[in-house]
Amino acid sequence: MPPLLHPVHLLLLALLLPAPAPARAPASPDPAAALLRALGLRHAPRGAPRLRPVPPLMWRLFRRRDPREARAGWRGSPAAPPRPCHVEELGVAGNIVRHVPGRGAADMRPEPGAAQAGPCPAWTVAFDLSAVEPAERPSSARLELRFAAGSAAAAGPADGWELSVALAGEAGPGPELLRRAVRAPERPVRAELLGAAWAANASAPRSLRLALALRPRAPAACAPLAEASLLLVSLDPRRCPRPPARPRRQAAPPPAGACRARRLYVSFREVGWHRWVIAPRGFQANFCQGHCALPAALPAPGAPPALNHAVLRALVHAAAPGATGPPCCVPARLSPISVLFFDNSDNVVLRHYEDMVADECGCR
Repeated sequence: MPPLLHPVHLLLLALLLPAPAPARAPASPDPAAALLRALGLRHAPRGAPRLRPVPPLMWRLFRRRDPREARAGWRGSPAAPPRPCHVEELGVAGNIVRHVPGRGAADMRPEPGAAQAGPCPAWTVAFDLSAVEPAERPSSARLELRFAAGSAAAAGPADGWELSVALAGEAGPGPELLRRAVRAPERPVRAELLGAAWAANASAPRSLRLALALRPRAPAACAPLAEASLLLVSLDPRRCPRPPARPRRQAAPPPAGACRARRLYVSFREVGWHRWVIAPRGFQANFCQGHCALPAALPAPGAPPALNHAVLRALVHAAAPGATGPPCCVPARLSPISVLFFDNSDNVVLRHYEDMVADECGCR
């Protein structure tokens, strides 16, 4: 039988043994990372974006969706709130709108083999769609072309021009996607690509290369291409809200200390996003705080009725405080926000986010 150790020996042994590493405290959550997850973004755009003018259409879409613009009585704001997950101006479903500039349109490099097709050249334009997530379902892919103003439109044929759009491959133009008549290249020329460039029920490709050609139907000067862009509207079903609740009546102010919405403003500059967020500069997120024990759990005059479970839990807590806790103060009505920003490909993106602002709080 081994000899028993003396208490002094046990103390010396404890001092000689390595001490266990202290338990690390859980890392505090990064507010910027949490906000990114709430906005459905995997990461913030890296570095400073290449600033470019925001298309007027994107500003109009943002102002129509932004609740502050609507409350200020902006002339383009509708009387009724816009439908969720729907872009009224374009008549399609969607909660994400991207304005993607075409790369290579200003180079004016003719596509190989285009000389046999006519005197006017074709241009290869590439669109970076790598930021589109697989879960998104495109509802519109509108190609918009702007041609340089000059003598071409004035001297153009009376019976118009013809636009040809084809997929661009390494060896030259690929299959033609569409062909349509254009009266004059003075105004922007638009064409819907969804269903032609890829299937309407499929996700968007990571990149799209097009061979574009605008040729007069009668001998005339060619119209040089000045700008090409793609307006891509997609629907992320994960970000679609439930049907909106009926409007609530004006409630009496809750008593002091009761559950209610408290003001909390989130500034994009404070989290370092002011370089790539175009608008807004921040938003009033708010938070819920207050007591939910009796009588605070009971609805005030004119307020919406409280949940039966909250009232029952408050009664149980009042009768036996140790049996269960009081109801929790949580958001009872949430409203959306819209954010206009540059992504990593310098595209102008408008995203509509539901349930971002706590307008009312209640006990549950």
